[in-house]
Amino acid sequence: MRKACIAVLILTAVLLCGCKGTEEKKEEPMTPAQIAQAEAEREKKLEEAKKIAYQDLSTASKEMQAKILEAEAEAEAILKVQQATADAIKLINEAAPGEGVLKIKALEAFQKAADGRATKIIIPSELQGLAGLCASAKSVFDTVEPNPPKGSK
Repeated sequence: MRKACIAVLILTAVLLCGCKGTEEKKEEPMTPAQIAQAEAEREKKLEEAKKIAYQDLSTASKEMQAKILEAEAEAEAILKVQQATADAIKLINEAAPGEGVLKIKALEAFQKAADGRATKIIIPSELQGLAGLCASAKSVFDTVEPNPPKGSK
């Protein structure tokens, strides 16, 4: 982008100054040969400036095309993963698994989730019911006094 700005500045300077230096000199009128040479130099500088500008545009276009291709590839990969997941779910539904298989799969998924660096753990409802039953049983056992042995009174 910087090269393009420089090229535009050079182009502007060439067009405004007509290939003369920045300092003003009182010169004699130019001969036709000098005018032709100055025009040739101006055209050469103009072509160089255009070439630099086109190179920068080409580089930017190539970078943009690469980003587009990368995004398209990523989108295609996501679609393939989603399609594979949908196919797996369809196969599982066609196989009509029993309740036991589903619970085992749920526990396997729970185990995978618990292995990560998660800060929260999601407990499936089946396990919550079991935990509630255990908590209730514990509270019952804690409050009820055990029967004393028959011969200790």
